[in-house]
Amino acid sequence: MDVLVVIGVGGMGETIARRQGVGRTTVLADFNESTLESVAAQMRVDGFEIVTRRVDVSSRSSVEELAAAASELGPVTQVVHTAGLSPTQASLEAILVVDLVGVALMLEAFGTVVAAGAAGVVISSSSGHLGRPFSAEQEQLLRSSPADELLALPFLAADVVGNAGLAYAMSKRANQLQVQYASGPWGARGARINSVSPGIVSTAMGRQELDSPSGVFMRAMVENSGTGRLGTPSDIADSVAFLLGPQASFITGIDLLTDGGAVAAVASGRVPLPGR
Repeated sequence: MDVLVVIGVGGMGETIARRQGVGRTTVLADFNESTLESVAAQMRVDGFEIVTRRVDVSSRSSVEELAAAASELGPVTQVVHTAGLSPTQASLEAILVVDLVGVALMLEAFGTVVAAGAAGVVISSSSGHLGRPFSAEQEQLLRSSPADELLALPFLAADVVGNAGLAYAMSKRANQLQVQYASGPWGARGARINSVSPGIVSTAMGRQELDSPSGVFMRAMVENSGTGRLGTPSDIADSVAFLLGPQASFITGIDLLTDGGAVAAVASGRVPLPGR
């Protein structure tokens, strides 16, 4: 039986697992064992074939063990990485380790085990489209640097990054660049890899951010967006399903912005970026 791996089983992760898991062995992986087992138990009741695995995405050995364990269950044909920390949840340093290095480790580890015809998706963020721009040289370093060397890049030093919000936006932009580079090694195995950048989505993490000081800006983006509403986990699962499916067989190395038009509201000048 084909294997689906979902890393991070929060609101988006569970929705994606349910959307993609029918007829597959689904490996659910998360750092929080309580959340992991709760989601797994309910999905088993609902008829899904579930295997659980605790993973620390900031640890190379943990991610590599997850990839090896998944490949032993059958051909790994779909991988979705949703794990991450937001600015209200963690420090600048923790965000860089989990959101930036964690994605790089996943791309490297699963890039050695995915089956021919497989596809993967990294959940990035619309923040990656709004943050401080990198230079062309910095972008290339983010694309090509091994995971273990990323935090040694001078422009990712804590005193240069500045704060958790900027660390988050920089990490998410880096994810998009990492996916571009990984499309080569994944393609050598006959597999595809892309990212999806959600806008403001009604998950526990999203609502926490809406209640934070940055919530005023976020609500302004929503109110001035083309859709005028928050996203739902199902909206994101739709984009993921497309990129994992046969209709996207000629798409790899790209980012699909799924934000209801929030970034367009900023780009068009309807909502000014804070501090500008």
